[in-house]
Amino acid sequence: MMGTMGAHGRSSARLGLLLCGCVAFLFSELVPPSEAGCGQRDSPNCCSGRDNECVARTRRRTACYCDSYCQKTRDCCEDYQHVCQISAAIDCNVGSWGPWSSCSSPCGVGTKERSRQVSVPPRNGGTPCPDLKQRRGCFGNNVICSNAKEVAKILPDSFKRNFKDPWRRPHMLMKEKKDSYCVYLRVKQASVPCKLKLWSAQLVKERLVCAECQSDAMSKSDRCAGDGLDSTRTFWTAASAPGCHGSWVRELSSERCQCPPYSVLFV
Repeated sequence: MMGTMGAHGRSSARLGLLLCGCVAFLFSELVPPSEAGCGQRDSPNCCSGRDNECVARTRRRTACYCDSYCQKTRDCCEDYQHVCQISAAIDCNVGSWGPWSSCSSPCGVGTKERSRQVSVPPRNGGTPCPDLKQRRGCFGNNVICSNAKEVAKILPDSFKRNFKDPWRRPHMLMKEKKDSYCVYLRVKQASVPCKLKLWSAQLVKERLVCAECQSDAMSKSDRCAGDGLDSTRTFWTAASAPGCHGSWVRELSSERCQCPPYSVLFV
């Protein structure tokens, strides 16, 4: 008797489990799963432009997107229009080109640039903006170019010529005396032979050198040839050190001054 009741209880339990499984199956078929898409995303639900991280999942667990670019690639989530309230795509609109800039090199080969501004940025997957900058080659021919071609000849300041000429006769006409001036130049390059002379060995890369222009070195103007240019590399050569030459850039000039000891002179 007890064995019959135990078998009957097991059969009832199995029948109950079978009924529960059937009910669950029918419920899953009749009640669709909640729609997964843009509305289920954490804030922000929707994204502008192209954003591959702005992704959600469809009913079938495949990837769908909630960025405005999905309208072009046609992989938007089903609820994209409803959730994102998207309007018509707006293409980028740009203004006219501005004027060309001056040549980047005052002397020789350089580049020019021009730009334009965005007047209407793209929205909702509209056409992206075109190039906003253009560049082209140019050849600088500034008025300073002739000065840039000059090569300064220099000597150590021990050659200063501010002495009285013992051979000058009183009736001889004296040369007009002009005020000296100083130029501070940053050495950019110096050749190896410069190391052979004590005074020219100081002409090393990145050393700031004071060069004095005295009256005797001013030939046909009030300046010494090759006295350098601001922000432009010019060249020099050492008159008493064979093979010693290099380049420098002028950083500062001072009128009516004298350079400190161990500087150089323009010839």
